[in-house]
Amino acid sequence: MKTLTAAMIAGLSLMTATVSPPVMAQAAAPASALADAGRPADDVARDAARKPLELAAFAGIKAGDRVVDLIPGGGYFTFVFSGVVGPTGHVYATVPAPAKDYMAKKTAVIETWAASHPNTSVVYSAGGFTPPDGPADLVWTAQNYHDLYNPMGPSSGPANLLPINKAIFAALKPGGVYLIVDHSAPAGSGTADTKTLHRIDEAVVRKDVEAAGFVFEGASDVLRNPADPRTALVFDPSIRGKTDQFVLKFRKPK
Repeated sequence: MKTLTAAMIAGLSLMTATVSPPVMAQAAAPASALADAGRPADDVARDAARKPLELAAFAGIKAGDRVVDLIPGGGYFTFVFSGVVGPTGHVYATVPAPAKDYMAKKTAVIETWAASHPNTSVVYSAGGFTPPDGPADLVWTAQNYHDLYNPMGPSSGPANLLPINKAIFAALKPGGVYLIVDHSAPAGSGTADTKTLHRIDEAVVRKDVEAAGFVFEGASDVLRNPADPRTALVFDPSIRGKTDQFVLKFRKPK
């Protein structure tokens, strides 16, 4: 996704990498979540590379959960999670209000899905991310965190994502999970590549999120690609769909 707006963001520092603690195994997400005939053909073609069931299991999503898919793009994960949480759960495809017009065409696809899937809603957020009917079990964002560092127009300094991460903290139940997937930048590069390559140093993400009160629970290597030099734009044909991606799981303390 492209940039959002300077109104959403404002400064941050870096950190050194830390060894990931182990994460308890989660029950497998149901394969039926991929079988819905309403899923776009392009989404189905991406399943092998995006590994949605493995990611849903790592996140711990289960039937009955209430999931915020933050900045959902065209709804790829929204549609899968709709099948995982089932009729007793709910998925909120949450679009920051400043991005409403930019994302209109993609959001229309999700609205069409929601018309036949009552456990899915599109929500436009003016700042907070709490679903309309109370805190969520999971806030999820995939391949978008780096864009929060990319305000449109001139920027006077580094972005401060603390207010955004604190709003996400508030949107979760105690014990809730915050799961971030993004394209890897070289270690130590900080935020230098967020706009040029659409990549980010995962150490920055960890420092950001922990500063908001989350506890780092672990990382998954399911989307790792050691062959990616992490120096090319993620849309470059040489690497598109095959980037090295980190998957970080954080939890709101009970």
